[in-house]
Amino acid sequence: MRASQISIPKPSSSSSSATARERLKEFLEGRRRAKEAVEDLEQFEAELHAPFAAAEAEVVADELARFDVDLPCVEIDGLSHRRVLRCEETYMTAAGPVRVMRTLYSTRDDGERAIPAMEVRAGVIGGFWTPLAAKQATWVVAHLTPQEGEDLFGRLGGMKPSKSSLDRLPKDVSARWEKERLKFERALRDGEPVPKEAVTVAVSLDGVLVPMKDDKRQEKRARAEAEQKLACGPAGYQEVGCATLSLYDAEGERLKTIRLARMPEHKKASLKAALTKELDRVLAQRRDLTIVALADGAKDNWNFLDGDLPPRSISIADFWHVAEHLHAALAAAYGENDPRCKVQFEKLRHLLRHDRRGAEKVIRALVNVRDRHRRKKKIATELNFFRKNRHRMRYAEWAAKGLPIGSGVTEAACKTLATQRMKRSGMHWRQEGGQAILTFRAMAQSDRFDRGWEVVAKTYKKHVAIPGNVVSIGTARSRRQVSM
Repeated sequence: MRASQISIPKPSSSSSSATARERLKEFLEGRRRAKEAVEDLEQFEAELHAPFAAAEAEVVADELARFDVDLPCVEIDGLSHRRVLRCEETYMTAAGPVRVMRTLYSTRDDGERAIPAMEVRAGVIGGFWTPLAAKQATWVVAHLTPQEGEDLFGRLGGMKPSKSSLDRLPKDVSARWEKERLKFERALRDGEPVPKEAVTVAVSLDGVLVPMKDDKRQEKRARAEAEQKLACGPAGYQEVGCATLSLYDAEGERLKTIRLARMPEHKKASLKAALTKELDRVLAQRRDLTIVALADGAKDNWNFLDGDLPPRSISIADFWHVAEHLHAALAAAYGENDPRCKVQFEKLRHLLRHDRRGAEKVIRALVNVRDRHRRKKKIATELNFFRKNRHRMRYAEWAAKGLPIGSGVTEAACKTLATQRMKRSGMHWRQEGGQAILTFRAMAQSDRFDRGWEVVAKTYKKHVAIPGNVVSIGTARSRRQVSM
């Protein structure tokens, strides 16, 4: 093939590209010549931002066009593709939408989607977003609803993505994350140092019910009725699992927390596996750390914490959950609003927290309460809870050592990761959409979002090369790599 037959793409040359920059220059020159201050500074800032954003978008469009390759054939990740079409497409940059000419290639296999070489070289995400625009939009939707995100971007200026495009983006990126989740999670953990001040590592897990779309609520209700059982939990809700790993210094001050969350799954399997790997990573660096396992009284949580954590771990029942059990027993005996309930609760709660034999004293007190109120089965139930968990209630001893005695960090994770974002009026979730929010929201709350984004964004890039039988202008080599 003669070199004169090869078309090399050039930067966008549409008249609007130069016009936006010229308009910006004219705007700035006009203000430079002005002798008086503007009448309305807010309006001026808005007017100033618009030409800057337009010029920025067109500069990005020019650079995006440079990633294009317009040749009869190319190799994408080592697979030969032939040119099938050249046309314009709209892309969303951080400064706004742009139109860019690009060439599409195909393997000619039936059902194979044509691939724009420009997109895979530049790392365009979802066939629409430039990397920075996608990163910003994903972060926003992890914290706000798509509608709120649309409103926010509209007020900020620059790009103005629609509600529907903001809804699709995190699902697209999350689907890619889930395919290689174990590898990506390992990349996040590797190289993350443990603070030298840390003396304690605490792990905890809990859950929160969220409304689901595909929960098969009617089927569950019918099955429960057929088995003559009571259906558990509110109809249409399933449990999102949340877990935390926190590092504390010698004074008991929290230094750092890693938050994890997974959509409803059997026995929180993937969440527990991820938490275990987080702990293994920490202990690989610092074997000297004291390990604390924190949870409420849920049997499944303790089966995991007692069974899968190192034997030297200290198991602590969350103090505030235990206090709630104490109050429930006393309220059953005296009535919640009875002064005797309040007085007894404050007294026994203080003993439980500050007396080194507090758990045993509380148990003896509850035995007396039970004996005086034999008909109140709730008291016996709570007494049994204290007896089973007394070895996890040495609060005075552990607090004196600077160990955490409450799972408030995990309770907060349940609230901030799931409740605040996923339990608004009218919301219902499917597995994929909910996990997309939880994944990136957990990263953001763990100071991992930037590194996590870097890891997944790389997968949108592919290696593009010119086959050896195609001669490119300006090179005598038989094969030229197209730089990424």
